[in-house]
Amino acid sequence: MTGRLAGKTAVISGGAAGMGRVTSLLFANEGARVAIIDIQQDAGRETAGMIRDAGGEAWFFQADVARSEDVDRAFDAIKTEVGPYDVLFNHAGTIIVKPLHESTEDDYDRLMDINVRSAFLVCRRALPEMVANGGGSVVITASIASELGYALESLYCMTKGAVLQLSRAIAVEYREQGIRCNAVCPGFVKTAHGLREIAELDAQGQHWEDGDLAATQGRICEPEEVANAVLFLASDESSFVNGTALYVDNGWYTRG
Repeated sequence: MTGRLAGKTAVISGGAAGMGRVTSLLFANEGARVAIIDIQQDAGRETAGMIRDAGGEAWFFQADVARSEDVDRAFDAIKTEVGPYDVLFNHAGTIIVKPLHESTEDDYDRLMDINVRSAFLVCRRALPEMVANGGGSVVITASIASELGYALESLYCMTKGAVLQLSRAIAVEYREQGIRCNAVCPGFVKTAHGLREIAELDAQGQHWEDGDLAATQGRICEPEEVANAVLFLASDESSFVNGTALYVDNGWYTRG
C-alpha cells in the first residue's frame, strides 16, 4: 500500500464483482474509504467484508442504478452513514452480443438503462454533492467500443459512445467547480463479463479465442491493469488530466 488515495472517500457503482470488485479492493488498499453501490447484494456484502477484513473501511448499498429512486436512496444513505466523498467511479454496465437486425426494443431499453441511464442518474446526483465538498475526480467506464465500431455489438457501441461523451461534457461543464472527469476505455478484460463476451462472439462465428485477440490487443487484459488506470485517474497524480479517454487495450485503438 502506497496511500495514493489516503484521506479520500470513493463511491463505486457496480463495485461488487469483476473489475468493479478489483477496483474497490485496490482503492481501499490505497487508503480510500469505499462506498459500493451495486444490484448484487451477496457480492456487494462480500466485497465490503473483504475490505473490512483487511483493515479498511467499506460500506455496501444495494441499488438498481437505472432507477432514480434507488440511486437517491443509496446516496441518501451514503450521506448519512459515510459522509462526504471526493471520488466517483461510475462503473455499472453490461453487454448484449447480437446482430442489429435481431436486436429488440427490449434489448435496446435494457442496455440504455443499465449503461447510459445509470451513468446519468449517478452523476446527476453525485456532482452537486462533490462540488459542495470542494470538488474531486469522476471516472466513467467507457470502452474501446466507444469510438470503434464492432459487429454484433451495435447497441453496446451506442451506449459506450454515449457515456464517453458524458464524461467529456462533465469535464467541460464542471472544471471551474473543481471536478475532473475522465473515461477509462478497456478492450477485452479477463472477467466474467469479458469472457462471456468473447464466448458469445465466437458462438456467432468470430474467432477471438483462436487468434483475433492476439492480433488486436496481444493478450487478454487483467482486471488489475484496468483498476490501476482507474486509480491513476482518481488520484491526485492525474491532477491536470481532465476530459480524456484512457485506453487500456495494448494499442488496439491506435491500430484501429
